Amino acid sequence: MALRRTQKQKLYRYTVYVVLAALLVWALVTADWARLGPLFLNPEVALKMLPGIVTVGLVNTLWFTAVAFAGGLVLGVVLALMKMSVIAPFRWIATVWIELFRGLPALLTIFAIAYILPIAVGVRNQDLGGPVVLGLVGLILVASAYMAETIRAGLQAVPKGQTEAARSLGMSPMKTTFWIVIPQGFRIIIPPLTNEFVLLLKDTSLLFIAGSFIWSKELTTFARDATTQNGNATPLIMAALLYLVVTIPLTRFSAWLERRMARQR
Repeated sequence: MALRRTQKQKLYRYTVYVVLAALLVWALVTADWARLGPLFLNPEVALKMLPGIVTVGLVNTLWFTAVAFAGGLVLGVVLALMKMSVIAPFRWIATVWIELFRGLPALLTIFAIAYILPIAVGVRNQDLGGPVVLGLVGLILVASAYMAETIRAGLQAVPKGQTEAARSLGMSPMKTTFWIVIPQGFRIIIPPLTNEFVLLLKDTSLLFIAGSFIWSKELTTFARDATTQNGNATPLIMAALLYLVVTIPLTRFSAWLERRMARQR
């Protein structure tokens, strides 16, 4: 007897579930836990990491992410408006900025701002706040380029009728942009901006290239140094879990926002 389409889909789905479950059970049963346990899940090493990996590593990661996101957002708005400007030089500057920092690897940008820029201007990087601060500036520049395109897309998605209605009421182009277009545009781009925050959270690990002191270590650097000192991979597992504790709720929140806005539209 031929199966209906829905029955075939259910059969396929259940088959995939069974295969994945079987692979998971096989991996758990065949793993050498006597060797892997002490190497990756050592309680003594984990206790040594507390509370520092949270109070220093996680706190610094969140702090760097918040600063990079805020700076990138402000610059991104400016760049988006410049790229939409009727003044050609503004569009050229914004386009070059966006293409440059989106095209270069973030690691290269951070290294260049932290070490090459001070040499180019003839000062020590300590005079400009130190390599960590300059590296954070580099991360802001990278974030601004990506956010600018997201913001521009959101602003252009606002119906033109909104702008025309505001202008018919006597509002100037600048007031229309800041009081009508930008608020509605940001309402559209909240989900992708949330995703950008998650990406920045992970990209803070690139700041290791700028060096670090104990006060400036983010999660990855903190875990890397602890792994080297203890000769054990448990700190890396702890750092991974802390990343997931922050990123999973954020990604779920972003998905919920997308579904809610889709229903509203």
